Amino acid sequence: MTSPPGPVRLTDEVRDALADGRPVVALESTIISHGMPYPANVAMATEVEAIVREAGAVPATIAVLGGVPRAGLTEADLDLLASDPDVAKVSVRDLPHVVARRGHGATTVAATMRLAALAGIDVFVTGGLGGVHRGAAESFDVSADLTELAVTPVTVVCAGVKSILDIALTLEVLETNGVPVLVHGSDEFPAFYSRSSGYAAPSRSHSVAELAATMTAARTLGLTSGIVVANPVPEADEIPAAEIGAVIEQALGDLDALGIGGKDVTPYLLKRIVELTGGASLATNIALVKSNARLGAALAVAYAG
Repeated sequence: MTSPPGPVRLTDEVRDALADGRPVVALESTIISHGMPYPANVAMATEVEAIVREAGAVPATIAVLGGVPRAGLTEADLDLLASDPDVAKVSVRDLPHVVARRGHGATTVAATMRLAALAGIDVFVTGGLGGVHRGAAESFDVSADLTELAVTPVTVVCAGVKSILDIALTLEVLETNGVPVLVHGSDEFPAFYSRSSGYAAPSRSHSVAELAATMTAARTLGLTSGIVVANPVPEADEIPAAEIGAVIEQALGDLDALGIGGKDVTPYLLKRIVELTGGASLATNIALVKSNARLGAALAVAYAG
């Protein structure tokens, strides 16, 4: 059973939780379809949903299936996203066309934020944010994630921005757009695979209660932007910055040699980095997503309370 048709189709579980004011956590689907290989991707998605439930919140994985934006998916839906090669990578600009042609789409951070906001979900957990790509002065390659954060009031729990990006410029754009950025439990902004980036945290959060209070204050003040909560990858699971930095440089060189651009850049680089690290980066990616799910669920519970 599902709710009546609307901008976003909700499962009964998600709809009832939102109606009762109970905590719901949005989860993206690009990480399933385009961020990890099968079957690690479907196992990760299933386990992340279980982590959210164990913390007392309702998971709402978001995607477009058969042209219908959905919040809350079945096991069969997750498996389709994880294994069907025809699932498109969908950002905000792509949503209307995918819906119109009744296609399947895995939603990026930006698209997931937009659909979560339409559904009334306040907290969203992902792996890493998109941002300003290296060499953007020539390519103008800046992720729509940053644009969406400027206009959509959803709190995004992540492990910082992806290490393949220009972190300094990404933080500058977030500041320009008035997006609050808090690092949970650290004075340094994390770099996805690594706890260290070399850049100071714009603000430090000391507790989940403080994060929830920040969300409340932002809405009371009338802020219409999102909020970034950066959660450093657990120390035991990180790849040190110097080690992953050399790998990223090699992957970027391979990218240039192949002439890959646009929305294919990030999926290619993540896949190439997995190859170059012998699977270590995939293990770190899975670990940080799980860690983010624990924090995001705790935050959703605190905010709902």
